[in-house]
Amino acid sequence: MKNLTSKSGSGMNRRTFLGYAAGVSAMSALPVRYSHAAGELNILVWCDHADALLLKPFEEAHGVKVNVKTYEGTGTALSILEQSSPGDWDVLVVDSPDTRVFADQGMLEPLDDSNFPIGDLFEPLTSAAFNSIDGVRYAVPEKFGYYGVAYNKDKVDPADMRSAQVMWNDKYKGRVAVYDYYFPAMQLIAISMGVAPDNISMDDLPVIREKLLAMKPNVKLVGDIVSVQNALVNGDVDIILNGAEFAVSGLMPSMPAMDWTIFDEGGLMWIQGISVFKDSNNKELAMNFLNHILSPQGQGTLATSECYWAMPANSLAVLSDDQRKILRWDEQAAFMERSVPSTISQPDIDAAMLDIWTEFLQS
Repeated sequence: MKNLTSKSGSGMNRRTFLGYAAGVSAMSALPVRYSHAAGELNILVWCDHADALLLKPFEEAHGVKVNVKTYEGTGTALSILEQSSPGDWDVLVVDSPDTRVFADQGMLEPLDDSNFPIGDLFEPLTSAAFNSIDGVRYAVPEKFGYYGVAYNKDKVDPADMRSAQVMWNDKYKGRVAVYDYYFPAMQLIAISMGVAPDNISMDDLPVIREKLLAMKPNVKLVGDIVSVQNALVNGDVDIILNGAEFAVSGLMPSMPAMDWTIFDEGGLMWIQGISVFKDSNNKELAMNFLNHILSPQGQGTLATSECYWAMPANSLAVLSDDQRKILRWDEQAAFMERSVPSTISQPDIDAAMLDIWTEFLQS
């Protein structure tokens, strides 16, 4: 889920819609201009950080109040920061590939790995290049997930779901919803072609276009996460492509027929990180908050947020047996081994892919 202000037909990406889907707003509807009071921590985050179950233990342990402002989209966060005063904010949650957007503007505090349980975090996350710039870390990974496939296992053959060829399997004609985010959708097609998703070239795009348009007979709906979730729940479709755990895991405790996986040919990971603002006046408290989020208990709570479920970055996260099953926790080592982070390509390729996606939507 790379660009939080996605240029897809819906104009939003996974994170934006999940916030709306859960109906979660900021716990404290902070004004854009906000000043600290004594014993308070101000965090600019996604909706999964607004749960009282996540915040209350930290507040009680440190005798502070955590003021939460949730946002949807990197552009929105930048607008909030432009209207804020230096020191207004302490902690930022960011889509990891967008870390550079904030770091290049001098907004983020360099982070020392020795201050965090880096060794307990999954190595593919901590080594992702976009968490650091010129060898300096500006974000610590805290949660991740996949673009893949979600489905109703009572209506499909689960074995079919493990192959990227399901995108063109005529058994599912008119039974597929596609989450409207062009970039990972087209990267999944590249995976089906044996092309590394982080190595797509202009020469690959004609075939990607052809295969994308060839999906259309199977596709009943292309929409935001709320629309595709509702279609799956209501039985209008049986499959969500370009979605995975973030699309159905939160539903699975009450709807056990729902399930998700990644393709055997390869997976795409999205990663979210947590950072400290350089001009924070509460850096020690902010660092403590990061360690709370990264702790085994904090990670389990964050992973199963009311807003959306996904994988905790900490391999020691406290999860119940049912939660581990829903998140396919015991399969994560194998999933990560055949997955790569989904990152935006060069601007010319990105623009060309968007044009192809627009053609797909209009065809």
